Amino acid sequence: MHRVVIIGRANVGKSTLFNRLCARRKAIVGREPGITRDRLYGKATWLGRGFEVVDTGGLLPGDADLLPRKILEQAQIAMAEADMILLLVDVRAGVTSLDQELTKLVRRQNKPCLVVANKVDAASLEPLAQQFYELGIGEVFPISAEHGRGVAELAEAIVTNVAAAGAEEARAEPMRVAIVGRPNVGKSTLLNRLLGQERAIVSEIPGTTRDAVDTLVDLAGEAFLFVDTAGIRRRGKSEGLAEKVGVIMARKSLQHAHVALVVLDASEGITKLDSAIAGYAQEAGCSILLVVNKWDTVPASPHAAKDFEDRIRLRMKFLEFAPVLFVSALKGTRVGKILPLLRRAHQARQIRVPTSALNRFFHGKIKERMADLMTGRKLDVPYLTQAGIHPPTFLLFLGTSRKLHFSMERFLVNQLRGEYGFFATPIRIVQKVRGR
Repeated sequence: MHRVVIIGRANVGKSTLFNRLCARRKAIVGREPGITRDRLYGKATWLGRGFEVVDTGGLLPGDADLLPRKILEQAQIAMAEADMILLLVDVRAGVTSLDQELTKLVRRQNKPCLVVANKVDAASLEPLAQQFYELGIGEVFPISAEHGRGVAELAEAIVTNVAAAGAEEARAEPMRVAIVGRPNVGKSTLLNRLLGQERAIVSEIPGTTRDAVDTLVDLAGEAFLFVDTAGIRRRGKSEGLAEKVGVIMARKSLQHAHVALVVLDASEGITKLDSAIAGYAQEAGCSILLVVNKWDTVPASPHAAKDFEDRIRLRMKFLEFAPVLFVSALKGTRVGKILPLLRRAHQARQIRVPTSALNRFFHGKIKERMADLMTGRKLDVPYLTQAGIHPPTFLLFLGTSRKLHFSMERFLVNQLRGEYGFFATPIRIVQKVRGR
């Protein structure tokens, strides 16, 4: 699929145009300059022809500060990978010195370019777009990304220039992996280490990642879609609109993920917020790996790992099924163990158990033990069946009007896990009582 990258100064409307082309709200949009920092990928379709769109952070070519420099590096990587460049400008501001500096960067790429004059909210503003022809790098398209004015003409020009003829090859659905955790625990560093490149911007400033940044990669012949999410803060602690929306989008990313890497900070221990974030992942039905990052900062001790894991199990009793891995994303220590565990977890959540085999196991090995534990109550379970996968979900049909106590349900889950595996994966039990 051909790739189109959007570049421009801060606050000219790149994320609004990105969302408009992708026909969904994927990038965070607000009045605060510099909300987008990493590059963000999305898919667009026009007249049945698809192309990939890349949103980049607002560029300040001459700024030597860390974040603007990193944003510029990410945008230059995106331009190098692109088949076409859209230079977005603000028609109301006219041609600025920064627009001219960005034009120089575009020329160096020697790739097709369109100049997109944004914020033409009325026909009376269209003549103002003509001034951008002086940049001399491509045709000028007056649009209003916010209202959709002129976007159809722009999309048509894009597919005319870059859309591939013929159908795209069918691809298997990638494994969707969400990387979640508190701000500054090393999520972006971990993503970069897994990919072997600086895909996400990393700095010591908490909250550097604000969007949920998608990265589709092929690793050892298997497709992965990694989502580096914004750090999740406690309710009321997210300071700006961008951070609040970022937290919402991080939780939304979990709803679509197969596996969640819940990243913990070894140097800070386990917090209530860590437990809450892990709870969000479990509620979403994700398979879960608990990744204890910055393990290189913990003094070496024969019992350090066991003691830390015991504290995790104490604070997160609901995640007894989740394996714990101790890594240093900065140094790369044990990061290589993550991919095999991701594959194993993804395979486990797709296990289907035939109803006949499931009931032989239940009536032969579990039912009697459950009945012994239920003092004073009769256990009447005609049969059990698996209703779905992602995560594995079982229907338990009861011959009574009362549901089983949660302790019985937990016992059943443990027995199913022991028999069939379901590595790193939550198991759902749905009880169907008589008469309902």
